[in-house]
Amino acid sequence: MKRLEKNWLEWSVFAFSFTLVAGVLIYLTYDALTRDNRPPDIIVQFGEIKAQKDHYLLPVLVANHGDLTAKNIQIEILLNNDGQTLERATFEIDFLPRRATHEGWVTFRSDPQSAKEIQAHILGYQKP
Repeated sequence: MKRLEKNWLEWSVFAFSFTLVAGVLIYLTYDALTRDNRPPDIIVQFGEIKAQKDHYLLPVLVANHGDLTAKNIQIEILLNNDGQTLERATFEIDFLPRRATHEGWVTFRSDPQSAKEIQAHILGYQKP
């Protein structure tokens, strides 16, 4: 019986596939061994304010720098002037994986630029 030899294309596809699978396995092993299982570390940043007809939009970027996922994250954003709260808005995220970001917007009736301070408080989140 005659044995068929593989051509260069078959060997190339095999080498590429083997390298890809080996790379994924090495990455997953490294990630599992170096992960600390730190709780979610949620950071809130604000973008540039945009004026609309009857309200102002404040972009909110929320990042999870921890090693665990958080769900049902509730964030309160306050516009403060000399220790007095002018206006407040809430922002909720259903699911935020580890090392991920989420972007959204909150609206205010008054101009956030008129406030001396914009504060964000993480009110709470759950473990999925």
